[in-house]
Amino acid sequence: MELASLEKQLSFLREIDRLKSVVRQSPLLDKSRKENSAEHSWHLAMYALVLSEYACGPVNANRVIQMLLLHDIVEIDVGDFPIHGGSSAQAQAEQEASAALRLFGLLPQPQGDQFLTLWQEFERAETEDAKFAKALDRFQPLLINIFAGGGTWTESGVSLEQVLSRYGPVIKRGAPLLWTVCEQWVTQHFAPRAAST
Repeated sequence: MELASLEKQLSFLREIDRLKSVVRQSPLLDKSRKENSAEHSWHLAMYALVLSEYACGPVNANRVIQMLLLHDIVEIDVGDFPIHGGSSAQAQAEQEASAALRLFGLLPQPQGDQFLTLWQEFERAETEDAKFAKALDRFQPLLINIFAGGGTWTESGVSLEQVLSRYGPVIKRGAPLLWTVCEQWVTQHFAPRAAST
């Protein structure tokens, strides 16, 4: 029985290696290339480890880290959905839910159900842990775009209004102080463009 569980776990771990091949729109800070989703997930786990004191309420940093390591695994099946992609939120949610069932279903029980439950908690963003995890998932690409000179925002003509509506409510809800910093960055980033129009 133990051997069967191990084989399922190893199968899952081999499958999620594919996350390294899912290229996101955000560049690395040195602008040498785009980051992949596995790098993004690892980086977010580090953000949770370092920044948990800025959550809107008490959080369990270990649970937040687990959510962030799991949250984008579904991109193995469905890819990344960037701010300027124009995809339907409902269609995206349906595709990701199906991917979560398949991928976490590779694991033995109850582990697969535990991971699926954590992933669903992240998606719903109702608990303090999930609200903070969601906030970090928006904060990291915003930071990258700011410190990469506009990154994909500039490439894709993303507007100030798009940035405020995509990032603002989620970051503010889960980490208000981080949003205060973001507002300053975003205002400074878009100010020269506003002045030139």
